[in-house]
Amino acid sequence: MNIRQKLEIIKKKLGLTQTELAERFGVSFVAFNNWWLGKSIPRKKAEALIEDLFLEVTGQKTISIDRLIIKKERLQKKSLEHKSIINEILNNKDIYDEFVLKLTYHSNSIEGSTLTEADTKAVLFDNVALQNKTLIEQLEAKNHQTALNYLFDHIFKKREINEDLILKLHSILMNGIRPDAGFYRNHGVRIVGVSLPTANYIRVPEIIKSIMISVKGINKDIVSLSANVHSRFEQVHPFSDGNGRIGRLLMTAMLLKANMAPAVIHQQQKQLYYTYLYKSQTKDDQSQLEDFLCDTILSGFDILERNF
Repeated sequence: MNIRQKLEIIKKKLGLTQTELAERFGVSFVAFNNWWLGKSIPRKKAEALIEDLFLEVTGQKTISIDRLIIKKERLQKKSLEHKSIINEILNNKDIYDEFVLKLTYHSNSIEGSTLTEADTKAVLFDNVALQNKTLIEQLEAKNHQTALNYLFDHIFKKREINEDLILKLHSILMNGIRPDAGFYRNHGVRIVGVSLPTANYIRVPEIIKSIMISVKGINKDIVSLSANVHSRFEQVHPFSDGNGRIGRLLMTAMLLKANMAPAVIHQQQKQLYYTYLYKSQTKDDQSQLEDFLCDTILSGFDILERNF
């Protein structure tokens, strides 16, 4: 594989422009463009950076234990600086609204919604009916907002994270969109774009109950637990639709329960997110997913600390 092919994969996985990639590698746009066009080749140091990033975005890089420990310790330190994150969110409208906006926009966008962040904001907070967007997309945004409202209240009242919560969130998310809202699928499904077996629909309730038992270990390594639960939940694919969004809402509930900020997975990170999730599901190695989640939780802390 030549340099151009590796750069194309990196560009797609990271969702960056050529200008942004040039900045990432610390070179001018002209120099990067010459690499892209095959007019020149990177120096050894730049080539090593490209190779390192290529391995990372394709899920081939091994994350060191020390790196993960440092990131998790940083998250724990931030958590200790906040007595009650759920209270902070509920008692500060600007923070609350920012979480609702970011989590709704990015989660729906990952699943293919064409609403921009500005569109989402207008639908959520101004009750605007957009003429150039489908009614379903706008209803998905409003439903996700309602699901988050329910989830925040659920965690604030210290209620259990269990199967009932999962089904309730799905009933809210798919209200008015699907007739099976709040119910597990009764047919087989496949995950588009990957060769990954999903659970037989007959076994879905049994497997979800098993996954939810593991959620009770919330006071352990929350990043590792979140990665594990999310990987398993998404592979089961318990619903006809909405699996990704419900899986991310479940992760939000788990993190808040552990007094961590919600993980904000940006839609530009979609390909990376899917790569690391797939590796976790197929290679028995969730280190890259954990590393990725650490960064997305830090993005949540940025919102909590008003760095937006």
